[in-house]
Amino acid sequence: MNLFHRDDVGRATRARRAPDEAPQPASFGATVTPEGVRFRLWAPASDRVALLLEGASAPIAMESRPDGFFEAFVAGIGAGALYRYLLPDGTRVPDPASRFQPFDVDGPSEVVDPASYVWSENWAGRPWDEIVLYELHIGAFTPEGTFRSAAEKLDHLVQLGVTAIEIMPVADFKGRWNWGYDGVLLFAPDSSYGRPEDFKRLVEAAHARGIAVLLDVVYNHLGAVGNYLPTYAPAFFTDRHKTPWGDAINFDGPDSRPVREFIIANAQYWIDEFHLDGLRLDAVHAIFDDGPKHILDELAERLRANARRPLHLVVEDEDNEPYRLRRRGRAPVHYTAQWNDDVHHVLHVAATGERAGYYAAYQDDGELLGKALAEGFAYQGQVMPYRDRPRGAPSASLPPGAFVAFIQNHDQIGNRAFGERLSKLARPEAMRALAAIYLLLPQTPMIFMGEEWGAEQPFLFFCDFEGDFADAVRQGRRAEFARFPEFADPATRAKIPDPVGESTFLASKLDWSRMDEGRLAHYRALLRMRRRCIAPLLAHIQSGGRAVIFGPDAIRVRWQARERILILDANLCGRRSDFPPARGRIFWSEGETAGALGPWAVRWSLEAE
Repeated sequence: MNLFHRDDVGRATRARRAPDEAPQPASFGATVTPEGVRFRLWAPASDRVALLLEGASAPIAMESRPDGFFEAFVAGIGAGALYRYLLPDGTRVPDPASRFQPFDVDGPSEVVDPASYVWSENWAGRPWDEIVLYELHIGAFTPEGTFRSAAEKLDHLVQLGVTAIEIMPVADFKGRWNWGYDGVLLFAPDSSYGRPEDFKRLVEAAHARGIAVLLDVVYNHLGAVGNYLPTYAPAFFTDRHKTPWGDAINFDGPDSRPVREFIIANAQYWIDEFHLDGLRLDAVHAIFDDGPKHILDELAERLRANARRPLHLVVEDEDNEPYRLRRRGRAPVHYTAQWNDDVHHVLHVAATGERAGYYAAYQDDGELLGKALAEGFAYQGQVMPYRDRPRGAPSASLPPGAFVAFIQNHDQIGNRAFGERLSKLARPEAMRALAAIYLLLPQTPMIFMGEEWGAEQPFLFFCDFEGDFADAVRQGRRAEFARFPEFADPATRAKIPDPVGESTFLASKLDWSRMDEGRLAHYRALLRMRRRCIAPLLAHIQSGGRAVIFGPDAIRVRWQARERILILDANLCGRRSDFPPARGRIFWSEGETAGALGPWAVRWSLEAE
């Protein structure tokens, strides 16, 4: 079918459908064919849309379809072509499914042919029982802040004992630096990190070293700057559900099917085109769906149905809902694991004594400490004071690997006013004890970049906005701390680093020239011991352990692993505590463990049943 512009768009310009090509309802964006490029945009609120090719003499009208999609096929062009869409009011918008934005979110999209990258790897993946995660931010991980420079640091991670990297979001965001949770073009790796091919090279380099790659994706909201979807597809969002960022993404209302397909296509895209081993879904408690099948379930089912190697799907869920982590045998039905904030909170409170905010709900409570380490969730249906309502559900039936344990991550550091790392808040002996607990815990450990060598620089909240929105972010950042007593004075709040300042971003970059070699050696030794003594047991630990409480910060946890029992004894306080002796083989200890356990003492042992 020939397509012609209307008079108010410009002179008649012809486009045609690709030869012998049927419409693909679930496809989005620009698709390269041998004859040219097919463009598809879902714009249900527009009665007409035109395609703008950079360098073309006139816009090209797109064919309107009854389902709200607009299509055009342009012969004789291919990868590298730059384009935008022209709306009836004259607004020029990038492709929401753009694979690359060389000039940031407001500029033209670039046609990318995924087949042009020739993969040379033969990667079979890694099973979850072997995973040791390492969370990193591409922009702050190295001085250069690029995919290419990140690849140059992979040998360090191999020597450390890391088997998977978890990359903070890379979806295109406004500006030159950002945590990544303000992404607006979900298919386009941000150009500040490099081209899509550079990301693929990073993945290939990681796989060549036996390192799996997971990517953090955000499906609970889109960023506020550079998001053009409301102008031509307002049905992408709904005011029936509210999130901390405004109207929710529409997964269950009228016209929600294209929205669901867009998000599922994005998840599949990262797995297929970038050979990723898994995804971490941000804040799924803010993904609302009252329909017959929750989008999270449908997404996981479809990804797993297409998986050709081990697929690891991780969630962050403030509600601690164990339903999504359930197993069929040992295999996850939907999600592999969840970030376990409860483990972080109980260990952080023990090491620092902090009581502000949600930390008050974890103070001096050996039962919560025991549940978090033994069973995963500390709160399993009881009322959490900070939330003033029940939280969580019983989780002891799940294997420990269903939980990701950590003592630092981007949130728990960066959401502090001054971005202090835990090593700035806790004594060295406490840091050694916490590392010995969580790196040997049967739960899946996750290290935050630089933690392994005791990095001293902060990890601050940073973004690159301008004008009124920059002012609003700056004021909002300081206002959120006003309710804390230590920030009641406006002069103190004024010292909080400027979230939109370049200096804040630069201060958050790792300094690879300043490593605590003793700390690094400790982490390496712990991860060697994990491979030797813990990893072989994980297939045989089918459920949570049992905790015995000896005091607010003193516990023993036992996990059954067929005929063997894994035992953790931990005294996380500054005084001695009586413990029964270890009856099995002690394979790791920190501090004084002969007889009573001394301050900050940790003992791991294996016992025959």
